[in-house]
Amino acid sequence: MAPSKEVVAPGTTAVTAIDPDQALLAHIKKAAKQKADESEKRNLLDDDEDPTTTPIWLNLTTKRHIVDKARLQPGKISLPHSLNNEETTICLITAEPQRAYKNIVASEDFPAELGKRITRVIDYGKLKAKYSQYEAQRKLFAEADIFLGDDRIINRLPKILGKTFYKTTQKRPVPVNLQAKAPKVDGKRQKRVKTEGTVNAGTPAEIAKEVQKAIDSAFVSLTPSTNTSIRIGYSGWTAEQIAENVDAVVAGMIEKWIPQKWRNMKSIYIKGPETTALPIWLTDELWVDEKDVIAEDEAAKGEKPNIGKKRKSLDNTDEAETTAAPTKKAKKQKQLPEADDGKLDKQISDRKARLRKQKASASKAIDN
Repeated sequence: MAPSKEVVAPGTTAVTAIDPDQALLAHIKKAAKQKADESEKRNLLDDDEDPTTTPIWLNLTTKRHIVDKARLQPGKISLPHSLNNEETTICLITAEPQRAYKNIVASEDFPAELGKRITRVIDYGKLKAKYSQYEAQRKLFAEADIFLGDDRIINRLPKILGKTFYKTTQKRPVPVNLQAKAPKVDGKRQKRVKTEGTVNAGTPAEIAKEVQKAIDSAFVSLTPSTNTSIRIGYSGWTAEQIAENVDAVVAGMIEKWIPQKWRNMKSIYIKGPETTALPIWLTDELWVDEKDVIAEDEAAKGEKPNIGKKRKSLDNTDEAETTAAPTKKAKKQKQLPEADDGKLDKQISDRKARLRKQKASASKAIDN
């Protein structure tokens, strides 16, 4: 598919209009070279990073959340161009017993090139016994590039591996189907019969196919958000390779996880780690349904003006205080006795007379 220089028309489902001049790819290389030239001092701790291995991300923006709650298991979307090379190492976490799966990987029927990349095979029991401590988890984390987990025990891994593996999405175990396929009768799959001593493992060809499919996929972190970022290529690739991976990822996201398909899509961008986002698709509609939009007239009616409420309440308070003040004064006036000057003068004269009599009787007693 030949890329076009024209911008994709909003509302269409075509997402392959990547500039053949590789504007984004050229910008990533130019920025990396400029950064190296402008740095005055070389950091000896930094690795010599190849600018052609700079990752390119696809950002999808939706109008509503794609999931209701975060999922610890990453989703998988098959890519026409794998993000991993022949040097990528794999750790395979299986159901018990691990010896059966080690024998399958080492068998002649298992592809030799793929078998060399599987550096460790460990079952759930051994993982729980040996790697429950933080230091052991860090050591295991550094041993492989990709961790694949049997889908029968994948839900129990977060409790064992903890934040070392699940704090970021870099090396979260990816679910793979390692068990034998259920037998078919008249075109319908039957329930597996569990027998003691038998290992419910797939054939070497089936397991190799599942492992190869997983490492050739793009991993999607499903969270309750309207923005999803997926790694889809590297700056050393051609624009055609990136365009094909973009088509595959967008088609997989629309088909598997985005509710209401294209109607829920808002925009699609590609970008590098330190570049601005390059838009390759934009929608015409900002909302999924008309009920999500409130008419301006209805919104204006629903909002009541708040002007004057505080002033009015203050005025009412002042009036209440003025009306309450006279009542308090009236109560105080009722409690005070009425003044009577004539009665008060009589009381004073009577008291003086009593004092004179008491003084006269006291002086008479002294003379005798």
